[in-house]
Amino acid sequence: MSLSPLPTLSNTKTQLDKVVALRDNLDTRIVDLLKEIQELEGVILILDQTSELFRQLIDKEIVDGVKAVESLLSEGLSAVFDDQELSISSDVSVSRGKVSVDLITTHKKEDGLEISGSTNESFGGAVATVQSVLMRVIVMLRRGLRPVLLLDESLPAFDDNYVVNMGNFLSLICKRLGMDILLVTHNPSLVECSDHAYRISKVNGKAVFNKEK
Repeated sequence: MSLSPLPTLSNTKTQLDKVVALRDNLDTRIVDLLKEIQELEGVILILDQTSELFRQLIDKEIVDGVKAVESLLSEGLSAVFDDQELSISSDVSVSRGKVSVDLITTHKKEDGLEISGSTNESFGGAVATVQSVLMRVIVMLRRGLRPVLLLDESLPAFDDNYVVNMGNFLSLICKRLGMDILLVTHNPSLVECSDHAYRISKVNGKAVFNKEK
């Protein structure tokens, strides 16, 4: 049996130098990685703070927008249904990171009893019609769309007592917001509230527009 030759001192030193160099390289790499981790943690912190800031700004914009909606809808209901105490409130909640908004209509009666609920479920079609028209106005203003609203027989659910109020309120919207509203209707009370009115009649099979006011 032959024995392996013992490594020389020179070989041992060479191997040691390699191990030391490898260790130094690993130590340097570890320091670099730790520094990179710290930098990434700083970036993550900034991104988290930025995300939270954007979330708060978006939430504030939504809440402010909802408050504006509440105010305009409540004003519209009060102007049209002037013998009733109707108002709009909002229920803003956050679920899974998303903001949810529910608009609640409240009717306060003379005896102090309050009835609240969604418009479609708890109130008549006239209340829903007013809110629908005003929501379309709000969307146009918020999106910077051309301020022209087209209503084709959109007010059929109104009691005669409120038709004039609705017509006057639409005129007020036009003056206050610089809007144009084109309303097609068979109701003479709404025609009387308009700034300009045209009657469409059929002559020799053709539609003819005659200006009335």
